[in-house]
Amino acid sequence: MNSVLFPDFDCPLCPRLVSFREQNREHYPAFWNAPVPAFGELDAALLVVGLAPGLKGANATGRPFTGDYAGEILYSALQKHGFATGNYHPSLVKQGEGDDFILVNTRISNAVRCVPPQNKVEGAEINSCNRFLQDEIQAMPNLRVIITLGQVSHKAVIKAFGKKQSEFVFGHHKVHHIDNFIVINSYHTSRYNINTGVLTQGMFDEVVESAVRIIG
Repeated sequence: MNSVLFPDFDCPLCPRLVSFREQNREHYPAFWNAPVPAFGELDAALLVVGLAPGLKGANATGRPFTGDYAGEILYSALQKHGFATGNYHPSLVKQGEGDDFILVNTRISNAVRCVPPQNKVEGAEINSCNRFLQDEIQAMPNLRVIITLGQVSHKAVIKAFGKKQSEFVFGHHKVHHIDNFIVINSYHTSRYNINTGVLTQGMFDEVVESAVRIIG
């Protein structure tokens, strides 16, 4: 690997994801179709950890949560509470032009860096990719708060800290104190969760507001 923080463009660790990547490079040659790098700086105080890139979202644009519905919910909340500035334009990012959307004191990453078939990751893939999340957390000197989007993301973060899963059970807006960090759980900002009422924009705003209060 070129970096402890990020897998190679042609990372070979997960055979199923490699096969899917190769299919997507054939079917969608204009897409990113590779492990998606984190968005935001390593000196940030807030880290948001999602599940994995979406096929026509981050896998297409090369930027986490950019180009899918989940990103609209996530980025609007971050901007509302001062964690982002500029204009969010996924279409410009997809075209390679870029937008002027900038994260403020925030970094966004994923438990698994490659898009999985049917948006479902397997345990072995989470385990293989966890090394990058571990190193990312360790490389963030000012990190204070981690927001986990969904149970899979939460479990990946607990694993990255080397803690027992049974000691830190997932629950929406549940706050966990782990070493010198605060981990705040949220249901994932997926379209399904929003459409079914499992999560609302207001509920997610409250999670982000908690991060604001902690970071100050």
